[in-house]
Amino acid sequence: MFKSISISALLCLFLLQANAQSLYMPRDIQKAFKKETRALDGKPGKNYWQNTGNYNISISMTPPNRLVKGVEQITYFNNSPDTLKSLNIKLILNIHRPAAARFSGASADYLTPGIQIDTFLVNGIKKVWDNVRAAGTNQPISLPKPLMPHDSVKMNVSWHFELSKESNREGMIDSTTFFLAYFYPRVAVYDDYNGWDMLAFLDAQEFYNDFNNYTLNVTVPKNYIVWSTGTLQNPNQVLQPEFAKRLQTSMTSDSTIHIATPADLTAKNITTQNAMNTWTWTATNISDMTVGVSDHYNWDGASVLVDDATHRTASVQAAYPDKSEDFHHSVQFSRNALGWFSHNWPGVPYPFPKMTVFQGFADMEYPMMVNDSHEKDLGFAQLVQDHEIAHTYFPFYMGINETRYAFMDEGWATTFELLIGTAENGKKKADNFYKKFRVERYINDPATTEDLPIITPTSELRSGYGNNAYGKPSLSYLALKDMLGDALFKKALHTYMDNWHGKHPIPWDYFNSMNAGSGRNLNWFFNNWFFTNGYIDLGLDNAKAVAGGYKLSINNIGGFAVPFDVIVTYTDGTTQSTHATAAVWEKNNKHITITIKANKTAKSIVLDGGIFMDADVSNNKWPAK
Repeated sequence: MFKSISISALLCLFLLQANAQSLYMPRDIQKAFKKETRALDGKPGKNYWQNTGNYNISISMTPPNRLVKGVEQITYFNNSPDTLKSLNIKLILNIHRPAAARFSGASADYLTPGIQIDTFLVNGIKKVWDNVRAAGTNQPISLPKPLMPHDSVKMNVSWHFELSKESNREGMIDSTTFFLAYFYPRVAVYDDYNGWDMLAFLDAQEFYNDFNNYTLNVTVPKNYIVWSTGTLQNPNQVLQPEFAKRLQTSMTSDSTIHIATPADLTAKNITTQNAMNTWTWTATNISDMTVGVSDHYNWDGASVLVDDATHRTASVQAAYPDKSEDFHHSVQFSRNALGWFSHNWPGVPYPFPKMTVFQGFADMEYPMMVNDSHEKDLGFAQLVQDHEIAHTYFPFYMGINETRYAFMDEGWATTFELLIGTAENGKKKADNFYKKFRVERYINDPATTEDLPIITPTSELRSGYGNNAYGKPSLSYLALKDMLGDALFKKALHTYMDNWHGKHPIPWDYFNSMNAGSGRNLNWFFNNWFFTNGYIDLGLDNAKAVAGGYKLSINNIGGFAVPFDVIVTYTDGTTQSTHATAAVWEKNNKHITITIKANKTAKSIVLDGGIFMDADVSNNKWPAK
């Protein structure tokens, strides 16, 4: 059937292209748009592709021995149009090697020999592997024959490593409690704009992974419980009937079910009493797997409704030592978080079947799991857990390149942290916490590195990394939400998330999706917040009485397009507050003149940014002191 394109549609396309081109775009990103793997309407282009793999992994350990042994088969699919003569293998645990490059020093307890590859076969052909030379977190390997487009390659790998005594994102929690992350050799991401991800892991910036399918077998001695990403396939084979029943009951319970209690752990009657038990987990279309193991951690569980349309629920579980009072509340914290995120912000049903909170030391997110430290303050414990669970959406629902663009995930988790915190604790308390922990140190630090543009690749940042990843982008998202209003902002956000669910977005996909979803040209806003050296500093230059109110002359000294309130105190002691969104800066982001309504004589007028804290408040008041 012949179809024509209307003039209005062509005009919209033309305007969209013109708008998109007004933002700075690096040459490598330009190439992706020219190849049409990315589209200017914010969607994946007609030629978009991404690679994937099937991972069948088996690991074994016998705590307190810290040796972990593994074997895996990887089937890697080349969906790209490129012929691959080599692959890049990620060996993240090599960060523990004494000579590894790191952003900071390492204690003796942190150091290990890293991953030791015992055998590596490609399509059955053995590769010579030198563990001394292959000491980095990236290891390119040549292929016996090129991997053609739309073909696959099989690798069989066996390896072993010592778990680090010092636990951070992974390691030994105590002598018989281990948390494993990044524990298996994996193929790095090969993408449409950068090729192989060759950035070294430096123990600071985070990760970038493909969406893969996993089967994971974890073999441990009897009386050890295993928690993992994915769905447990054999609970009746590894658990005694009573405990398998409790686990099943928790899957439909609003109340916390104590699956394994201190008394049960002491009685050593929880697991099947074979010398060794193999726990089998599966997960599909997911970016990573993690594992927790302990012989003395409590195990709680419940469930929560996450999708009203399908009536789908998710399991929420917690694993922790009994002495940690905050973790006794963890399951209900999780129920609240998953339910709230699913129904409010971002308002997308939790996409996975389970969430497990494991007590370690990392305050770190993983697919379907978080590894959080013990906190004495219950409110703070809940906030930390909320933040890590919020990462479900960024970077796991969408495959964010955290290594290059950390603001695309940490900025959103920080934003959701504030929004759910407001629902839990009220606006005043949530705002005060946000200002104290996310804004105050940044805005009071005049260092050059703190004012580098947010778009600066995270891999090139050091001292400015934290604020560019967390507070500054979060403020931009909140300023945009305030400017568009909740309904339109959510529509635009859902456009972005729908476009890139299960795929690898880059910042320009976010900008273009938000433009398309809102139906507005927001590039002036994105340029201001992401591509300039701005900061927050307004100055009330003058206030002049005019008919019906006051005309204010306001300088934007710092440059960022921020919302603010104008608070007028009248001579009779009453006050009035008028809100201005970031939209006031669209035409001129250096200076504006606005008129506020007033029917009485003002004694003073103050600019108040709220969470958008001002670097210099001395010039925010009229009359000036």
